[in-house]
Amino acid sequence: MSLTARAIRPTQIGFTLIELIVVIIILGILAATALPRFTALQTQARIAKLSGALGAMKGASSLAHAACLTAQPACNSTGTPAGAATVNMEGVNITMVNQYPAAIVVNGIVTAAGLTISAAEGYGTTTAGTVITLQVLGNDAANCSFTYTEATAIGFSPVFAAPLTTGC
Repeated sequence: MSLTARAIRPTQIGFTLIELIVVIIILGILAATALPRFTALQTQARIAKLSGALGAMKGASSLAHAACLTAQPACNSTGTPAGAATVNMEGVNITMVNQYPAAIVVNGIVTAAGLTISAAEGYGTTTAGTVITLQVLGNDAANCSFTYTEATAIGFSPVFAAPLTTGC
């Protein structure tokens, strides 16, 4: 074969079928190992949202209690019904019961914590007397929640139940 015959022959450019199949198999293996990590992201996000709301309500409860203690004697008065009074937090009067925020949504612990209860924000609540349950909406809201029980008397703290995360 002469040198000119080689120069005229076109060169082949591209991948073989076996090379393409190997790449597809490798991508399939990577996707199979990464997929379980992504499926748990929504659950982890709801748990994080619940933990954030719990922290916000605990912080708001402590701040409101501190504001109540410095508002001598109005908030410390036992002459008001059940030790009830109000404390101004960022321009909003928070209803206090026994020197801590009341277990109500409007002007209570939820307002003090700066949370907005709506489907758009992903929060819901149920109230039963002196107990409010904050839920993160999504999978099973009743089992993605925690409760706040207002203080039973002056000198006692409110009770935050351990969060339920089985339905997140």
